[in-house]
Amino acid sequence: MKILVAPLNWGLGHASRCVPLVRRFIKEGHEVILGGDGDSLTLLRRHFPKLRYVYLAPLNLRYSAGKRQVWAMLKALPQLLRWSVQDHTLLKAVLNEEPIDRVVSDNRFGLYVSDSKAGQTQCVYMTHQLHVMLPKGWQWAEPMVERLHAWVYGHYHQVWVPDYEEAGRSLAGELSHPGTLKKKNESKIQYIGPLSRFSPVPASPQSSASYDVVAVLSGLEPHRTMLEKEIIGRYQGADERVLVIQGLPGRPNTRFKRGNITMVPYMGDEELAKALRGARHIIARSGYSTIMDMEALGLLKQNAQKEKSQISNLKSQIELIPTPGQPEQEYLARLLCKK
Repeated sequence: MKILVAPLNWGLGHASRCVPLVRRFIKEGHEVILGGDGDSLTLLRRHFPKLRYVYLAPLNLRYSAGKRQVWAMLKALPQLLRWSVQDHTLLKAVLNEEPIDRVVSDNRFGLYVSDSKAGQTQCVYMTHQLHVMLPKGWQWAEPMVERLHAWVYGHYHQVWVPDYEEAGRSLAGELSHPGTLKKKNESKIQYIGPLSRFSPVPASPQSSASYDVVAVLSGLEPHRTMLEKEIIGRYQGADERVLVIQGLPGRPNTRFKRGNITMVPYMGDEELAKALRGARHIIARSGYSTIMDMEALGLLKQNAQKEKSQISNLKSQIELIPTPGQPEQEYLARLLCKK
């Protein structure tokens, strides 16, 4: 089977959770083609340098520097529409050149073809947000946005949800287990379990503490850079040994030091897993892929989760900092704190 895997370029989480899927497809003997744009495609190519790849429509969004992103996202709607149409057109061009048996789209809205033109191509949409959360004051629009999202993934043959099917075990909570689903889409939805690039890394061996604090950055600008500056300001000149993984896979992987702080653009899976297991304090965004990674490493069971305003000196603490204006990340941080 020939499979095209294409994640959304919105931070690195969509690409990182596609890594175990690609590994599984290769192990099963399938031919995999990578698709996408930007840092997301760069991350996949770093993991699988021998695989073919195709460029899809670029998406270059930026957040507002403030704490609310509603207007930034509203202004981006025309760009998102054009991007989806371009993706749809590019996919048809790819299929005209060679037959592909399955397309796996991680939140890329336009990577589907109609049944009349699809031939033998099965189009799969992957998402953990069957329920879409909006910021305070805009919750009234959630049913409308949710219906729009359902219309999008209704064009696909299957919808894969990277979470546990049992609501009691769910890592995404209400996001992946909404109260109601349209009957016409319910039969398409399959819960495939959490996906993490660390899944093959054994969780039992304990690593020595090379760094006291490990910060893993990701997400859209300018908030990725803003968090990086905040961490440097917090720890510069302190006694702790600090490692900051910048989440920039497109840059040369060269380390540089600022006193007690070591900066590295990107880190491979095994090295990063070792650093995270050995850290006394972990700082990360509360994105869903990060949470799946922490669970795969066994860190959610061992560590106390605290929100940004509740920093303590507990050993092995995970500090989850939601991206400002992203209510799903705020929800996930609260959900883990309750657990």
